[in-house]
Amino acid sequence: MTRPRPPSKVAGMAKDSKTAGAGRPRRYALAGAAIDAPPVAGGLYLVATPIGNLRDIGLRALETLAAADVIACEDSRVTRKLTEHYGIATPLTPYHEHNAAAARPKLLARLGEGQAVALVSDAGTPLISDPGYKLVRAASLAGHAVIAVPGASALLTALTVAGLPTDRFFFEGFLPPKQAARQKRIATLSGIPATLVLFESGPRLGAALADLAAGLGPRAAAVCRELTKLHEEIRRDDLANLARHYAAGAETRGEIVIVVGPPSDDAETVDDVDDLLRHALKRVSLKDAVGEVALLTGRPRREVYQRALALAKDIGDGAA
Repeated sequence: MTRPRPPSKVAGMAKDSKTAGAGRPRRYALAGAAIDAPPVAGGLYLVATPIGNLRDIGLRALETLAAADVIACEDSRVTRKLTEHYGIATPLTPYHEHNAAAARPKLLARLGEGQAVALVSDAGTPLISDPGYKLVRAASLAGHAVIAVPGASALLTALTVAGLPTDRFFFEGFLPPKQAARQKRIATLSGIPATLVLFESGPRLGAALADLAAGLGPRAAAVCRELTKLHEEIRRDDLANLARHYAAGAETRGEIVIVVGPPSDDAETVDDVDDLLRHALKRVSLKDAVGEVALLTGRPRREVYQRALALAKDIGDGAA
């Protein structure tokens, strides 16, 4: 298959005129075959893109990106890797926190002409830690259709693999980079009765974990790094041990999500703890089962130990 020529390689943006992309093939490539994308109505399309593995994209997302008149993206160099991989020739135009005020009226003008504008972030779902909500608000107020094309999200991916309660969670985004402000914000977060999900950069990971340990106490947590990528790492432990691990020089490159369990009063019920202990005691020793369940639930180790002893006695009595 002959791949369509990529959009202009001018740094930061492709053609941004009313006729950009006119006459181009509106198709995408999948498994070596070129597939025509069905037309889409005018409107703003919020298209989730992969957070690492390019195969984590839906057919509807590919169709929308191929059929749209323009793709508004944070960094054209990042998005072009995705569009070239799937043979999509839709023009790219930048929309990010530094140019949003100037770029937003141009995108709204396109919507006013009946065009289909696809909004993407560098990875994951648009509007999560990016400035897209202002565009959505303006488009909605102007009467334009706003359509979500859901898909990958680092936030939800990390939450589901962390092994911590998921019934209630609070997404904090990035903590402040300066320690004093970070510690003040963590003190505010300490009273939230839910699992916390945070983004963090590699250079600040050790310091952030240390401040979280000091401000939140011995909560169970998980550091999820490079999710869906070749060097994916998910490390589960309490905050203090995680802080020591990364302060000692462990690898911190890549995209990082921190998931922190809720305060102990909001952790699993006694019945939940008992169920976890029963399963753990079938696999490992009592000591290891206690450590594993205390870490997963955030319950005090002594409390879990007492429950384990009672369960072990019940199991023994039953066997007798």
